[in-house]
Amino acid sequence: MALELPLASMSVKEKLHALELLWNDLCADEGSIPVPQWHRDLLDKRTRMVKAGQATFSSWESAKKRISARTRGEN
Repeated sequence: MALELPLASMSVKEKLHALELLWNDLCADEGSIPVPQWHRDLLDKRTRMVKAGQATFSSWESAKKRISARTRGEN
């Protein structure tokens, strides 16, 4: 099925709403979304690192600040 949206004429608000609708629909049946093996491998590796005390979790707020600083070249 070919689907075309008038993206060039849509506002940012309309685009975000369309994205939200798509995301919500995908999340409703997440079991049908294929997960690449490399994703599984990476998650397994990170789980092992946390269990071994070699990695820790941080809050989402802290992570956003680190990501923002990196994209601005601050560290």
